Amino acid sequence: MTGVRQAGVRRALVIGGGIAGPVVASALCKAGIEPVVYEAYAEKADGIGGVVMLAPNGLGALRIIGAEKAVLGIGRPIPGMIIADGRGRKLAEATGIPGLPPNQVMWRSDLYRVLHDHAAAQGVRIEYGKRLVGADETADGVTARFADGTTATGDVLIGADGIRSTVRTLIDPGAPGPEHVGLLGFGGYGNHVAEGTGGDAMTFANGKRAFFGFWGHPDGKRTLWFSNLPHGEAMSRAQALETPSAEWLRRLREVHADDIPARDILAHSSADEFFVFGSMEIMPRVPHWHRGRMVLVGDSAHAPSSSSGQGVSLAAESAVQLARCLRDLPDAPSAFAAYERLRRPRVEKVAADAAKTNRNKAAGPVARTLMRALAPLAMKTFLKPEKMFGFLHGYRIDWDEPVTA
Repeated sequence: MTGVRQAGVRRALVIGGGIAGPVVASALCKAGIEPVVYEAYAEKADGIGGVVMLAPNGLGALRIIGAEKAVLGIGRPIPGMIIADGRGRKLAEATGIPGLPPNQVMWRSDLYRVLHDHAAAQGVRIEYGKRLVGADETADGVTARFADGTTATGDVLIGADGIRSTVRTLIDPGAPGPEHVGLLGFGGYGNHVAEGTGGDAMTFANGKRAFFGFWGHPDGKRTLWFSNLPHGEAMSRAQALETPSAEWLRRLREVHADDIPARDILAHSSADEFFVFGSMEIMPRVPHWHRGRMVLVGDSAHAPSSSSGQGVSLAAESAVQLARCLRDLPDAPSAFAAYERLRRPRVEKVAADAAKTNRNKAAGPVARTLMRALAPLAMKTFLKPEKMFGFLHGYRIDWDEPVTA
């Protein structure tokens, strides 16, 4: 571990070993603070999860901790975006912001592996089978209590334990939980090369009854796709998996029967390469990000739903900013206050924009028709790429700049 500057915090307990956990641990190492990661599951979560997108701002945060090169090695660059209607007609097209790297699409399981390997290379210890059940604070530190009867003590406790965070409820027993946005998520491979998938663009199409996205597989022979199916009631992944994949695929083919090229891609898709994700969720505004020596990072504080394309990137940003604040400020309360001041306005704007997108995806036929009619004008005015992506993708963290209270 290499120290940069040492503040009052010397040892951090990081609860959660998903994506945010190893990133914040690596950032803490760079700040000269010793982290230990405690993961609830008994073993690594290899092979779990679907496709995620990492945007230029997220890559910038990972560059600070030295993980960018490894992440680029597992991703596929997607610099372009096409907005289409349900009949396959291109309504608008956007490319990335000049001077910024393209978005990267990758499997979550690959990102998980790379970030864990990077953290381990920095000397981070990760303990498995440590499900947090409580925490006790004193004037000198905080002690985490785990379900197996063991404890651990540090100067601060960081909740990187995801959208169903235990740490969030310890900070505030009345804290909100995730909300169903009215959509179910599915994805898969189609042995059909749709027109427009041979390049570097990802196409988003608001079909007649559901939203569909697709892009070409690197082998040039297949198409990767996802569908957001309107569904009023929340459904966990476990509940969704009670319905056979073949039946879900049949329903999606029916829903997208009038959509081009969705119907052709789905017609050449197999239940053997079909992914069920259950309800798409979003975190409402979390009133309290920290209390005493405990603080939240990543999805435990702000999960803007997959419609934003920013979940992983925002988590990486917050992890690095939290480490800066703990590095430069003399005590946990002042560091946490500075961290929240740096992060809350940005992540809440992204979440609000994602909520609007979710409402559009779940809209009825009349609203969908209106949105398709207005899309070309919108892309030339308030949805111009430089306006859409400048705020999101142009965000950069100056690691060397001292944080002040």
